[in-house]
Amino acid sequence: MIAVDATDLFRIYPSEEGAAATLQGLSLQIEEGELVVVFGPSGSGKSTLLRILAGLDRPSAGTVRVFDHDLRTLRGRGLVEYRSRALGYADQHYPRALAPELSARDLVALRLDLLGVERSESERVADGLLERVGLGDRRDAHPGELSGGQQQRVALCAALSHSPKLFIADEPTGELDAANAAQIYSLIRELSREAGVTTLVVSHDPESAAVADRVIQIRDGRVSSDGADAVVNRGGWIRIPEELIGRTTRARLEPREGGVFVHTVAADVAEVVPAAPRARGDVVAETVGLAKVHGRGARATEVFHDLSLSLAAGQLSAITGPSGSGKSTLLHLIAGLDRPTAGDVEVLGTSLGLLDDTGLALMRRAHVGIVTQGTDLVPFLTARETVELSLSLRGIPTDGAIGALAAVGLAELAEQRVARLSMGERQRVAIARAVAARPALLLADEPTARLDEANARGVGALFAELARTTGAAIVCATHDPVLIEHAQVEFALASLAA
Repeated sequence: MIAVDATDLFRIYPSEEGAAATLQGLSLQIEEGELVVVFGPSGSGKSTLLRILAGLDRPSAGTVRVFDHDLRTLRGRGLVEYRSRALGYADQHYPRALAPELSARDLVALRLDLLGVERSESERVADGLLERVGLGDRRDAHPGELSGGQQQRVALCAALSHSPKLFIADEPTGELDAANAAQIYSLIRELSREAGVTTLVVSHDPESAAVADRVIQIRDGRVSSDGADAVVNRGGWIRIPEELIGRTTRARLEPREGGVFVHTVAADVAEVVPAAPRARGDVVAETVGLAKVHGRGARATEVFHDLSLSLAAGQLSAITGPSGSGKSTLLHLIAGLDRPTAGDVEVLGTSLGLLDDTGLALMRRAHVGIVTQGTDLVPFLTARETVELSLSLRGIPTDGAIGALAAVGLAELAEQRVARLSMGERQRVAIARAVAARPALLLADEPTARLDEANARGVGALFAELARTTGAAIVCATHDPVLIEHAQVEFALASLAA
């Protein structure tokens, strides 16, 4: 039986700048009980496809059915019934699914409670799922007491608790370390097999292919390959997988006996205009005997203690460690966005403990660039305006905005509003915004979690080049091996804080 049947899907978004198509004739079939992993570069239409299958968006043209539901015409109570019973959806914006006043157990049990399941049974199911993702001992914790990766696992469990017929997940392991990511993929695989759940996972993680029955590549709003085969779309268009061509935009065709050979042509690399370099090796920031405890009393959790490290000018540093080890917390402390329980942080020789909130804000404006996991972009601004606004607030000329966007491969989208960009493209705008000011200290929290491998490698190379040419200390909290391989220094947080 066909579980998902999409034919010639188009999705066009009108705006003042003109229409933009994220899906351009996509066709896809998924068998009942099949586990399909979808790969594709940022902006290729992956998340748009998932939103249509989740009933959160409608196609501009084409047909789409999920089991016996025609999603083009589904409205009102029928749509509510489809989404509450047949569908499990794990959005990449996982904090939206986590009410801050509920415990992890309550969050996972909530869907079952709303469907009228006895409370004892919903708690049993919730406890079992939390145990399987390594959070059995955190079932009474609230979202604010969990790391980003732990929150993501809770959101995934909540989406699976009612055993849906179709489960779709948008980057379900984007902020998890390799061990926890493998655990999540194994859980998805096990549930798919045990309950016959049809599963569609969008991912940039090559390891996700290991649990898939089939791997599909999407590019430019169409399926470009299905398994090992390239797909020829109407009109003879063939989309070459991104990992085979890198960042190039040109190719040379050579007719030969038996077929046509495609030769890629090296792409021009956008130049990063360096600022006056700082003295390489000088300490830009350091922590001294740092300790942080979340919560109080019996619910207190020590993130790390007596943590001391130095971050040098001209160096790209990777902060690594399993989910929940305190990577994001450490960046917040270095940026002065949070206060330590004990110890101190010094930035450019100034103790942050001696500064009030205003002093910390002035320090960040003058010396620190920050790339957050959520990107916190203003949706009605264009990519160019987003970067220019940040420069203006710092009192820096705005003529470097386009160059910063070009450095992350977004020059052609400079005039697009943020609301129309994919999550991967928004992440790159956030990176451009941070690097444009050439800060002495750049702190990036999982900056490549939403990026495909080609763009992740581009960001890693950009960070390494900026550190070398400007003398900045660039620090990335990351699980991404592509980014780690570009770093000169790796701080394994779990071992440092032990």
